[in-house]
Amino acid sequence: MPASVSFDATFTTGEGRKSEPVTVTRVIVGGWTGRDKAALQHHIDELAKIGVTPPEKTPLFYRVGVSRLSTADAIEVIGDGSSGEVEYVLLRHGGQLWVGAGSDHTDRVVEHMGITVAKQLCDKPIATEFWPMSEVEDHWDQLLLRAVISEGGKDVVYQDGGVAGLISPQELLECLKAEGDELREGELMFGGTCGAIGGVRFSPEFGIELHDPVLDRRITHRYAVVPVPIRG
Repeated sequence: MPASVSFDATFTTGEGRKSEPVTVTRVIVGGWTGRDKAALQHHIDELAKIGVTPPEKTPLFYRVGVSRLSTADAIEVIGDGSSGEVEYVLLRHGGQLWVGAGSDHTDRVVEHMGITVAKQLCDKPIATEFWPMSEVEDHWDQLLLRAVISEGGKDVVYQDGGVAGLISPQELLECLKAEGDELREGELMFGGTCGAIGGVRFSPEFGIELHDPVLDRRITHRYAVVPVPIRG
């Protein structure tokens, strides 16, 4: 039997909200999805200086085990060398494309050894609420991503930007298709993130938000990050 993760999701539409079970059978992480190619190349060059291998091409699609997907309020990580990334996510369910929010939590210590491995080492928290793509695609670039972390017992804004800085879901899916792949029923994809304010760093708590100012909707999720001691 193929691996899968099931959870109860809330689907919010212009007609109301409904809850139903969802089973996800594959998770794809879209990386290097910045829309500004010059800025993206600058970021690649900066990461190369600290040992992160440049991508073969952009965007690049990483795979993580579906069992890494989590809707829990806490995740366990190795030591204190990981951090979250707020991202929009795409879910194919019931014959429709849905939009949600998640965190591509990644082990930064291992990242320079291999991005795929670094991503696989951490659970990928997601919110359980989704919107129909059909209701947001006409004003997609106005959607906002935001993340907060806990520092000194207070919430600090960690990321704050718009999806306009990323290639659109339509283009992302076309890039996936060009590789002979597609987002099928029961599959979920992370679509990219914005820069960290003050640098990438660990936090014991991470909160994410996808905001639609046009329809006045927000998808939120918050989770604790619990380090597992490194003993060797």
